[in-house]
Amino acid sequence: MARNVTRKILESHLVEGELVPGAEIGIRIDHTLLQDATGTLSMLEFEALEIERVRVGLAVQYVDHNILQTDNKNADDHRFLQTSCARYGIHYSRPGNGVSHQVHMERFGAPGKILLGADSHTPGAAGISMLGMGAGGLDVALAMAGYPYYLACPKALGVKLTGRLPDWVSAKDVILEMLRRHGVKGCIGMVVEYYGPGVRTLSATDRETIGNMGAELGATSSIFPSDRNTKAYLEAQGRGEAWVELSADRGAEYDEYDEIDLSTLEPLIACPSSPGNVVTVREAAGIKVDQAIVGSSVNSSFRDLMVTAKIMEGRHTHPDTMLHINPGSRQVIENVAARGGVISLLLSGARIHEPGCIGCIGMGQAPGTGQVSLRTFPRNFPGRSGTKDDKVYLCSPETAAAAALKGVITDPRDLAGEMPYPRIKDPKRYVIDEASIIAPAEALRAAEVIRGPNIKPLPKVAPLPETIEAEVVLKLGDNISTDTIMPAGNRVLPLRSNIEAISEFVFSPIDPAFSRICREKGAVVVVGGENYGQGSSREHAALAPRSLGVCAKVVKSFARIHMANLCNWGILPLVFQDPVDYDRFNRGARVLFPAVRKSIEEGDREVLVEVDGYPVITLLDVSDRQRKHLLAGGTLNFVREELLSIR
Repeated sequence: MARNVTRKILESHLVEGELVPGAEIGIRIDHTLLQDATGTLSMLEFEALEIERVRVGLAVQYVDHNILQTDNKNADDHRFLQTSCARYGIHYSRPGNGVSHQVHMERFGAPGKILLGADSHTPGAAGISMLGMGAGGLDVALAMAGYPYYLACPKALGVKLTGRLPDWVSAKDVILEMLRRHGVKGCIGMVVEYYGPGVRTLSATDRETIGNMGAELGATSSIFPSDRNTKAYLEAQGRGEAWVELSADRGAEYDEYDEIDLSTLEPLIACPSSPGNVVTVREAAGIKVDQAIVGSSVNSSFRDLMVTAKIMEGRHTHPDTMLHINPGSRQVIENVAARGGVISLLLSGARIHEPGCIGCIGMGQAPGTGQVSLRTFPRNFPGRSGTKDDKVYLCSPETAAAAALKGVITDPRDLAGEMPYPRIKDPKRYVIDEASIIAPAEALRAAEVIRGPNIKPLPKVAPLPETIEAEVVLKLGDNISTDTIMPAGNRVLPLRSNIEAISEFVFSPIDPAFSRICREKGAVVVVGGENYGQGSSREHAALAPRSLGVCAKVVKSFARIHMANLCNWGILPLVFQDPVDYDRFNRGARVLFPAVRKSIEEGDREVLVEVDGYPVITLLDVSDRQRKHLLAGGTLNFVREELLSIR
């Protein structure tokens, strides 16, 4: 049987189930990735399993989100993470070393392996032909403990690439074209696999851009073949021995198909406030731009910063527009500096920040009131920048640089009369810097785990009761993101290791009184529309509501990672059998789940819910494993009991 790359990787890692789309499978994980916004909680979860050492091939903890230190909290969390890594055998990437996705690709990624990360943009590993998947922190903690990762077997969407990108069009425009075609939920339950002659024209970091932002399609992951471009990148990183060739068999089939002729693409831009709201740059041209940012978790490679530097060389930013540069890693900025790019950027008036996520997660760089910001970031959900009613556009480095020069949204092709297009070639040998990664060592095993006052124990979650009586306290529409459920930003992110404190901010962008109301009511229900929980993998968007008494979420459909996180923390993820019933669930309605425990124990897919006495059928589409976890009050409860029984 001719196999595609997705199937080859999944087959070689399959430990439970069958590769039938939609069926639950368990796969072996090679690498795990944590970042500090999710890592503190995940590390506490790993601790709770009482396992002496990580049992995965490679585990890395990055510090790239909470790098702004306005008080003791972030610094305390970093020390907790560093000492925990020493204790349990985990690589630790220090603050300022770079964004997890960029650094992992540089120093650790390997073709054909599977990376599980507590960050939804982990699919950026596609740049190195690695199958990267985002997950909740508890799932990653379990993988660190040697457990398989469970998910619904994805379909493979084959996207054939032909042609070559024209001047002033780059990899960002490829993924924006995918979003223009498929939207933010068009690839749910799929791995997007790129193949065809056009793939050869894309560098490894081009592919990382496409894979990283593929998360915005709702996709489980993205993947590229491992070819001579992959090999060249690894050799340039001094890791040529990690390369293996990996490609689809001749005649390999896919569950669904699409095709893009790269030569026909033009500069694109995602308008406020969704990555799926894509138009051509020509259509948006002329809008005044106050801020442009290149870098962060995507478009932060050597190529992306150098093309920006070359466009800005000998020129200065518009007086009304500020240009920010967020390098993907310390190594990236060192290589840009080695080739003269840093001086070009500084002389242009650009502000160069330390490597990290920074503005992408609302940790600084917030635009002013009514201001327009063009960013090469992967997301522009409402308020994610830190500014209410923000106007954030997503674009390529070329489009961002053109706006920085002209002061308005400008098709970068309009610069062709002023300069040749700077086609950037990756170095044959990068300046390599891994001095800020602390590797596990036997001498570190006796390290004391240091906890600051903001490191709090995990809240206890009770098993599912026989019957639940609750009240609807919030009713929402479609495409609600985890940024809305559990906001980020410099006020909230430092509280990631303190669930009681961070719970005060649940749904605060919509209803600042939400946490108080929940505590007054006891058991409560949240109602939503389609694609509920899109975006970030943050499990705080499940655990914090659970700590407030949210016992069920009843929606039209769920995003993959958020639904898994709800099961992990004992919240019933129910879907309307008939979407018309959504209209019956209004704020203040009394909801009864009669004999719900028995229903789940008996494997019922249909779960009866009475709303103000009216019977409504909802659907519980979870695996038998997830049912057991829901009954136990969550995955951690279930696994701890399982481990106790065999000790």
